[in-house]
Amino acid sequence: MTRFAAPIAEQIWDMKYRFKSADGEPIDVTVEDSWRRIARDLARIEAEPAAWEERFYGALEDFKYLPAGRITAGAGTAREVTLFNCFVMGTVPDSMSGIFDMLKEAALTMQQGGGIGYDFSTIRPRGAEVKGVAADASGPLSFMDVWDAMCRTIMSAGSRRGAMMATMRCDHPDIEQFITAKQDAARLRMFNLSVLVTDDFMEAVKADGPWELKFGDKVYHTLQARDLWNKIMRGTYDYAEPGVIFIDRINAMNNLAYCETIAATNPCGEQPLPPYGACLLGSINLARLVSDPFGPKAALDLEALSDLVSVAVRMMDNVVDVSKFPLPQQEAEAQAKRRIGLGVTGLADALLMLGLRYGSDEAAAQTEEWLHQIARASYLASVELAKEKGAFPLFDAEKYLASGSLQHMDEDVRAAIAEHGIRNALLTSIAPTGTISLYAGNVSSGIEPVFAYAYTRKVLQKDGSRTEEEVVDYAVQMWRDLKGDAPLPEYFVNAQTLAPTDHVKMQAAAQKWIDSSISKTINCPEDISFDAFKDVYMQAYETGCKGCTTYRPNDVTGSVLSVSEKSDTAPGEAPAKGAGVTEPGAEVVYMSEPLDRPQSLEGHTYKLKWPDSEHAIYITLNDIVIAGRRRPFEVFINSKNMEHYAWTVALTRMISAVFRRGGDVSFVVEELKAVFDPRGGAWVQGKYIPSMLAAIGGVIERHMVTTGFLEGEGMGLKSDPQAEVVNLDAPRGKACPSCGQYDMRMIEGCMTCASCGYSKCG
Repeated sequence: MTRFAAPIAEQIWDMKYRFKSADGEPIDVTVEDSWRRIARDLARIEAEPAAWEERFYGALEDFKYLPAGRITAGAGTAREVTLFNCFVMGTVPDSMSGIFDMLKEAALTMQQGGGIGYDFSTIRPRGAEVKGVAADASGPLSFMDVWDAMCRTIMSAGSRRGAMMATMRCDHPDIEQFITAKQDAARLRMFNLSVLVTDDFMEAVKADGPWELKFGDKVYHTLQARDLWNKIMRGTYDYAEPGVIFIDRINAMNNLAYCETIAATNPCGEQPLPPYGACLLGSINLARLVSDPFGPKAALDLEALSDLVSVAVRMMDNVVDVSKFPLPQQEAEAQAKRRIGLGVTGLADALLMLGLRYGSDEAAAQTEEWLHQIARASYLASVELAKEKGAFPLFDAEKYLASGSLQHMDEDVRAAIAEHGIRNALLTSIAPTGTISLYAGNVSSGIEPVFAYAYTRKVLQKDGSRTEEEVVDYAVQMWRDLKGDAPLPEYFVNAQTLAPTDHVKMQAAAQKWIDSSISKTINCPEDISFDAFKDVYMQAYETGCKGCTTYRPNDVTGSVLSVSEKSDTAPGEAPAKGAGVTEPGAEVVYMSEPLDRPQSLEGHTYKLKWPDSEHAIYITLNDIVIAGRRRPFEVFINSKNMEHYAWTVALTRMISAVFRRGGDVSFVVEELKAVFDPRGGAWVQGKYIPSMLAAIGGVIERHMVTTGFLEGEGMGLKSDPQAEVVNLDAPRGKACPSCGQYDMRMIEGCMTCASCGYSKCG
């Protein structure tokens, strides 16, 4: 009997988390092997490793506790990867040498698979005087462009791509340019942007008062606070960026306010961190802890929850000691404070099993109660660890207990901390769980509502045949198993049908007991008025949220797939098995495995002569026909120059592997064309090319245009030749760059593919 609740869960495990040899042969034969690998690695530093290995295995078993992807994929593999998910880098110095030292540190961190955050408020504004060189400063945005180019060239561990968060204070002189930077479709594509909003600014907005933009002691400009607020709001209304971080609240509520100041977060915003701060993540799967689901005695087992939390805290604390770190400063910071970020997933499914409508007052109250229980259990577990292994090195009982988030903690917990100390300075966070939620059987993600209760995807097999898979939400599948074809109750709501205020209500209910922050998307209807949209952010501020991320589908951001209202069933009736509620436009064909190579392929060979190079490079591109359309299948890059041998072979293998996976592979061109050579590029046929690799990218692009795969130079696909669209009139978003499915959705502040687990945020 398989442990997987759905085929997609096993596919995610195989693609993302299964330990394999360098040639792709599985080392983890079963998912039990993966659980055992993780449990053994995290228990090896214990005084009684065998006993704790069994406890850890029991927590992992049946997807009850879900360590974040870095841990699940990397623990016990002996690979040079970090098990930490997120980092905020050091404070960027306001000097050229210091800035590029920070760039190097960012590259080293992302190379090991960490998403990073930076505060660019410390760089002097554009036009400011640069003493000693008789020049004006280019400003922080120009250096963000350099970071963006660097990120494009760094592929993180496994299959994840680097992700970055950039923040800027609301009083920085360049804040208006920061707000609109990504409205240029070609700029800062590797960044998420968030404005650091202060309490003073929010009060000035409410009072319609003036607001000074300043750097150091110099005021550069004064404007109305409400005008700046409207500019932030208009940006996110039209472009889904920038996000908003209530930075004063974050610092006021920080357990460590006495020894650190926070000015940035990780890419998805759930971890506000100090310079060189690092955090690891994990989630309790609430959907697995409900007894008598949909029955008269439905309840979440609070005793089992507390026990699972205590084991999870110990496992995560051990990760601090077994993980590698990209930089010594990050290791020192992690060891000094021992931050962990324990969160939840499957919340919406658990509420459904209890008969509660997500967004209702009852659901918000239940959410607060469950997260209170998790906070209690995690803090008490950390106290027990402190008794055994010692408190975190920077623990100061008086100052720690006086911090904001400890003020409303239960008195017995406060007393235990005062007497024994605590092992981990911060313990709770709600992170994006899109991929691990699919891995756990398609449970609802994080604290988000269910996006779609069922949808269908088509998979192209190696022999050319096509199979259909219905992807069903975990709670809906349980309803079907228990109730058959009984109609779904009215409390089954989804992310698109909820009012934005309901989203905010749930985020605020969860935030009270989360000592870090929450990654959540507040879905807004396309026709929401601008004033009502602004009210969402004001509600988030007034109800205690630490930040706010919204998504409003439109022509710029792309249409989010919506649940079809057309079916053969009456409103409220459960769809028949195998039919389901489908998402129009989500039915596409993509390659589950690389296709076998036919005996012969049609292609072209191109000669590339790079200035100052003794030998030409020859690039052969062969194509395959899928669904009547021609698309690139493989590439061969050859040169007589032996200095080029290693990288041309590597490019040949890697690009061909990407081509054979299918989907929108035009990103290969974009990545190659973005590579610059620090020694300088060259002028080729009247055009400046930044590197030989960029020139190769240009050759591949021209081939794609010639064969009709691309609309034109610098443009994406005319249409995905793998896509078999069921409803051509239905709105749909962009194709997933990993699998080609039109199933990208904004979840927990990040564009995520529901079919393959690809995440823009890494």
